Amino acid sequence: MGAHADPPGVNLPDAEAALAALAERMRAGVAHDAAFVGIYSGGAWLAERLASLVPGNHAVGYIDVSFYRDDYAKKGLKAGARRSELPFDVAGASIVLIDDVLYTGRSTRAAINELFDYGRPAAIELAVLVDRGGRELPIAADVVGVKLDVAHREQVEVRLVEGGARQDEVLVRERGHA
Repeated sequence: MGAHADPPGVNLPDAEAALAALAERMRAGVAHDAAFVGIYSGGAWLAERLASLVPGNHAVGYIDVSFYRDDYAKKGLKAGARRSELPFDVAGASIVLIDDVLYTGRSTRAAINELFDYGRPAAIELAVLVDRGGRELPIAADVVGVKLDVAHREQVEVRLVEGGARQDEVLVRERGHA
């Protein structure tokens, strides 16, 4: 957990427990040779961690959906845009698209669009650490670490703390608050 107070009515999950639950669920159904593709930024570290936790030979890649978002023309390019790195052939591959938080589904849609620019995968599955609901598109995760029920005005963030002891945390706070 973190040092942040839980919003009324929301019990925040332990990030490490959610990661362990996600990895356990993936062990049961993810192809042994599936490539793990993390959506920058939250899904990138998660893809790396899952590749070490889920048995198999999982190539790891990263995708930045900045140019593929449907709000790009309105909001412009977010700071910190990165180059997508897919060190395997996307055509014919089984891919597990990985993100930290699933909300509207727009980042997932953008990631799928970008993947198809690299080739036609055999299959794409979606794995997320936190499903917070509130979908605007008909997108659902195949594998979920934990589900949260939070208000639209609230933001869910998974924060990875680098260094010695793991102190990763799931935060929920009012939008616009740091």
